[in-house]
Amino acid sequence: MQHYGDLDLLVSSLVKHLKWLQFLDANFEQGMLEKGYDKELNDYLGQKSGLGDWLGMRPRDTFITHAGFYMAAARSLAYISHKVGIEAKGPELKGLATAKLIQDRIAYLYMKNGKDNFDFPRGKTRHSPGPEMGLFARIVPGEKRCVVLQNWFQREGSTWPGSEEKMFLDELSDEDAQFFLERGDLTRANRNGGQLMMTWSMWQGFHEGIFSIRYSLRTLSEMGYHHIALRKATGIGMATFEYLLGHNATTMWESWWRSEDLYSRNHPMLGASAEWMSSSVAGVSVHPMTVGGRQALFWPQFPKSAKTLKYASAIQGTPRGDFAIAWRFENLPHNRDDYDSALVTVRIRVLVPPGGNGVVRPPPFHSEETFTIKYALSMPDLFGAKSAADDECMNRREARLGFPYSWEYDRINRRWFRRHSSKSIGTPCQSLLFHKTLNDISWSSSRDLTQTFTQGNDEHVSPGLYELMISNWQLEKEVEGTGGRTGNLFEYVKTNGSPYCNDESSFEWNINDAHHLI
Repeated sequence: MQHYGDLDLLVSSLVKHLKWLQFLDANFEQGMLEKGYDKELNDYLGQKSGLGDWLGMRPRDTFITHAGFYMAAARSLAYISHKVGIEAKGPELKGLATAKLIQDRIAYLYMKNGKDNFDFPRGKTRHSPGPEMGLFARIVPGEKRCVVLQNWFQREGSTWPGSEEKMFLDELSDEDAQFFLERGDLTRANRNGGQLMMTWSMWQGFHEGIFSIRYSLRTLSEMGYHHIALRKATGIGMATFEYLLGHNATTMWESWWRSEDLYSRNHPMLGASAEWMSSSVAGVSVHPMTVGGRQALFWPQFPKSAKTLKYASAIQGTPRGDFAIAWRFENLPHNRDDYDSALVTVRIRVLVPPGGNGVVRPPPFHSEETFTIKYALSMPDLFGAKSAADDECMNRREARLGFPYSWEYDRINRRWFRRHSSKSIGTPCQSLLFHKTLNDISWSSSRDLTQTFTQGNDEHVSPGLYELMISNWQLEKEVEGTGGRTGNLFEYVKTNGSPYCNDESSFEWNINDAHHLI
């Protein structure tokens, strides 16, 4: 419904959704008891049979995924009934009531340990996807959302005992092993006699499985910690995009670790990271509460330091046409060392197709910035700009300006070695919205949006091409964390850095919100 607005599909499936929820109401509790989940979870230690955060680095919390998707079935019934608009409110009210009961039960069980970490009663903050799913799907009680978020930052990474990684290290030269050690990718495990071991990181890489990959990235970006989400995505070492690319990946793998004989090397399971790139890194997505892709949310967010990222762009296709966004830092200093302290300008362009409309939301900001907006008085030749931008990007890819190396295996000497040879994949390209053919656009006069955004309001835009300017944007040094690659972000445990903790409107799930349904 959010993307295509197919009301007929909802009408035809409503009865089936109702019957499915009735089935769950009649069988869920008894089924969970038979699976060994006692009602108070007093004996539950995590990772029982059934639905879980598949192939994450952490052990799985299977209760919260079972209960969470039961709640989602109830929310779906309420959402569909509401969109269909049937006069009888029975299914909608039943869905809302059941969803609230399940939400409250999960919240009670996961808060009763008194630690405010949204973990099951005997949990030791090791399992997934407790806090990330609880925060994203609005299960955590509103008054506890920010303390749960803060406590989430206490979690740490660990060493990885995988057999493929061990074989890789066994056939690595001393020079390359030293390269990894100096980067912080490896550690010596004393309990294994000083043997080199790879590590996975909580905040400088990924640990997430099929569910939490979406919840983690979107929760961080939506709650004011987008720079931490970027820190995860730009991390190096095992269980990162860099690790996959270094081992010649051209598609996403099913697992974050190497698997030569079991898990797929071409799998969409962890692909929610791609959704986050367009919706949060670039800043365009179908609005959570729209129907038929009529409205897009433009919510660009930026790193603290330009060393992490200097520009981004994305196109969101809908039945109405393509919504597009591009942003870039301007007036950057010549010395890259100043990329985490300079005062810069941010230029943003957004495109709204005919028949659509957009909502522009600012990133978290301080008080010194100023915001202005203007629109193109006549639509430029966007097709020509796209064609030219695509040609230039293809030329760059053919020049192999992307990822700079790969690990190759010398079968004669039985050694892995780094081959320094750039690839097409990972080649950076600029957006069509900033192509030089659009330099002569005739713009309206600028209108100040500073007060609008300071008051916490969004800006609604109709079809057209717009340019927003943010002046006095202060770049900062990225957070370091404690304990190196496997450490936590303890500085965020002590202080609340989220600008959204007082936004009570985001504490509860909205019946029109398809995005946070689960």
